[in-house]
Amino acid sequence: MKKNLLYIILATFTGLFSASCTKDFESLNKDQSVVSDIDVKYLFTYSLEWLQNYREGEWVWEDAEQWLRAAQLMTAENYELSGSVNSRYSVFYERILPNLFEIRRLVDMKADKEKYQKMVAATYIVQVFQGLKVTDMNGSIPYTEAIKGRADGKYNPVYDNQKTLFDTWVKELNASIALLESNLDSQESFGSNDVFFKGDWSNWVRLANALKLRIAARYQNQDQAKAKEIFKEVMANSTGVFRSTLDQMTYNNTEYGGFSEIDYRSRRFAMETVVDFMKTTGDPRLGIYYEKNSLVGAFRDSLTKYNVSLPAWINVNDPNIQWQGGPANWQANPDKSNWFYNQFQVGNTRYSLISGINRRFFNPRIDGANGKVIDVIVSYAEVCFQIAEFVQKGYGSGFDTKGTAADWYNKGVRASIQTMNDIAVVAGSYSVANVDALINAYLEQPKVKLNGTNDLEKIYIQQLFNFYKQGNEAFTLVRRTGYPKYNSTLLAREHVDEMIARRYWLLDPGEVNRVNWMAAMTEQGFTPGDRSMEKLSTEWIWFDKKSPNFGEGN
Repeated sequence: MKKNLLYIILATFTGLFSASCTKDFESLNKDQSVVSDIDVKYLFTYSLEWLQNYREGEWVWEDAEQWLRAAQLMTAENYELSGSVNSRYSVFYERILPNLFEIRRLVDMKADKEKYQKMVAATYIVQVFQGLKVTDMNGSIPYTEAIKGRADGKYNPVYDNQKTLFDTWVKELNASIALLESNLDSQESFGSNDVFFKGDWSNWVRLANALKLRIAARYQNQDQAKAKEIFKEVMANSTGVFRSTLDQMTYNNTEYGGFSEIDYRSRRFAMETVVDFMKTTGDPRLGIYYEKNSLVGAFRDSLTKYNVSLPAWINVNDPNIQWQGGPANWQANPDKSNWFYNQFQVGNTRYSLISGINRRFFNPRIDGANGKVIDVIVSYAEVCFQIAEFVQKGYGSGFDTKGTAADWYNKGVRASIQTMNDIAVVAGSYSVANVDALINAYLEQPKVKLNGTNDLEKIYIQQLFNFYKQGNEAFTLVRRTGYPKYNSTLLAREHVDEMIARRYWLLDPGEVNRVNWMAAMTEQGFTPGDRSMEKLSTEWIWFDKKSPNFGEGN
């Protein structure tokens, strides 16, 4: 993408230079510092690439350090909330929004601008996608008056509260859907510059509907009626949601290597409650998500030879003994946490007992490997599980939900496992044999099958497992639902001693916009400028204010 922009700029400057060497002196009256006639397709690619490319830092400082640990999908040492968090905010305003606004400005200047209306519609879907991530951790943010400095000289945008943002985004998504579904003549396309859908407008509509479902999910604890209304709109839409894993929002770039800093600061390990659930239910994602420990091969012969017993918390007859999880609270469980970094000595052999996360699943090129990256950013499984949740809660009364909660749930489980296996195979990290048969057996497990007992919790658990590579969505789920919950008979949350931030801070922007910033902090009940864990863990953003505490779902 950067090369494409460079070619445009060089070509433009070359043209200007050539013109100055002729008798066409009219060109000398133009402002030669301005690059004209930019192909808006390249601007779109740039914004799309940044949806993914900044996530290396997000993985290090947010996913692994905080959100996937808070969701208890993995465990690691206690962390300190770094000032490096919240890159989503700067990327949104510096890398993504400006180009989307510029696309619309350039299109509006074209004599044939009516041919670009569907391209314009897609730009709003992109900014809603990232904007939702930004407000998820920041609450009120500039939006309706953002990016107006260049055009209007406005440098003090209001901070829109979260309800305003949600309502605005639903309207923008609806308007984009209407344009993309309309029969407009001779529409231009982004084509291959659209790194996700290659100019398929129907899939952009499906993504817009998926984002509406995300917004509806966040609305539930504040305005359930609004959540139901949005859900009804999505199900009534003629294009609808993703139809299969072939439609989902996928990033596939052979030059992208994944999260190279997979071990930054410390190793991350499998979580014992998740590993135990996966082992007892035969979840095919067990080996996809977590590495094997050293208890493979003839280790039992070594135990017998040296008359050594494994620690009491390991069942030597476990057929899946090669996968062992560790506690979330290391300090409270030293009998297990002692083995995160220490190895078990048997004769001259040292065994690692606790499984790490499957690092090649996140970084297929670690240790010189040459796997490839596929990242599914919004999945078919996510959509299926969200619909299943809403149907299970009774939100689908009075209209066609195109299936029962179990129908959507089963499709979600199947799609999640298949997608994760596809990612692992391409990454070279793991491969599940006979995956279809294993999925069929998994869906019949009592802890998995929707059978009238704890069905909503089962849906939440599968949503959580599906968000293993999407820390923001995993953390949003555990905040809004309070699941996994303490003392669950399915997947219990483990108590941890440390405080967990429920949001980020936004710093004082300076004199130019301090008044609007202060008004937003006051409206939300935030202590302005306070970055302490005490405040970040107790002063919650709007969609979260009526949510349960961690582990207290009902």
